[in-house]
Amino acid sequence: MMFSLTTLKSRDHDLTSGQRQLHVLDQVALNENFEDKLAECNLFPLVPTQIEILQINVGKMCNMTCAHCHVDAGPDRTEIMTRDTMQHCIDAAKSPGIHTVDLTGGAPEMNPDFFWFVEQLAKLNVHIIDRCNLTILLTGPHKNTAAFLAKHGVEVVCSLPHYQKACTDTQRGDGTYDKSIEALRMLNALGYGKGDDRLKLTLVTNPIGAALSPAQASIENEWKVQLDRNFGISFDNLYTIANMPISRFLDWLVTTDNLESYMQRLLAAYNPCAAANVMCRNTISVGWDGVLYDCDFNQMLEMPVDSTNARHIKDFNVDSLNGRVIHTGRHCFGCTAGAGSSCTGKVI
Repeated sequence: MMFSLTTLKSRDHDLTSGQRQLHVLDQVALNENFEDKLAECNLFPLVPTQIEILQINVGKMCNMTCAHCHVDAGPDRTEIMTRDTMQHCIDAAKSPGIHTVDLTGGAPEMNPDFFWFVEQLAKLNVHIIDRCNLTILLTGPHKNTAAFLAKHGVEVVCSLPHYQKACTDTQRGDGTYDKSIEALRMLNALGYGKGDDRLKLTLVTNPIGAALSPAQASIENEWKVQLDRNFGISFDNLYTIANMPISRFLDWLVTTDNLESYMQRLLAAYNPCAAANVMCRNTISVGWDGVLYDCDFNQMLEMPVDSTNARHIKDFNVDSLNGRVIHTGRHCFGCTAGAGSSCTGKVI
């Protein structure tokens, strides 16, 4: 590639952040685009199966600035979902077929209405997930959050790049590992990670650098053994998630001249069975401002859903959204490599 993402940002002032990223991906020399691979297995155009999950980004503010973050979240981000928009989300969660509400950010706990939102969702008898960075649970304003989550039976899905300290701190910052271990012990003390379906504790690992995720089933037991042996920590599930070639990770790939080789690696590992089960087929992603997207990654690339009647949460309509065509692009190869990658780990 003849330019860096930073150069592109300064050069193309008329492009949005998402358009710039898509432009960078389009410059990579690939023999086939994602749509070509979908057509080979009769999946193009990609359409939903049935909307079952609402994944809601309640804000981009975070107490951390992780190197791989596809949201580009951090302490300086001010985008926060309002209570009015949350109420529209609550109304949408009542729609037939929806069984899970997945809260993400940023650090979702930093939204000032987070507790209220969870309390209202808990009344709907839906499964609630909090995507937690762990370290937030130790900060002053949020030290009661873990107990609150346990009280309402919220599944905690948390990032821990590796059971070894050096790997985790390399990706998420010095000191993160020790804080994460302390937070996991706190969650265990509340009953999380002990096999209780009401208090599920799920860890998420993603590779360091331009590598693909290892097989999820092959490493879960290793993680359980190591964390139990070294810290007495237990958890229920381990998800392996691919690093998506967008935002900070895309910038790193370009800067280190790894983008083309990484995209070729994703293409070579394409699995049509994974393509048939990608999360955008049963999930709708809600932006902090209420705009609807096919997935969390399309949200960060500013690609709203293709639905003229329901592009904002206030207009949520299951029938309209189930009839849409899903936006795809080269970044989607990240979800279809090997056993696939989604916000719930492997897809096959």
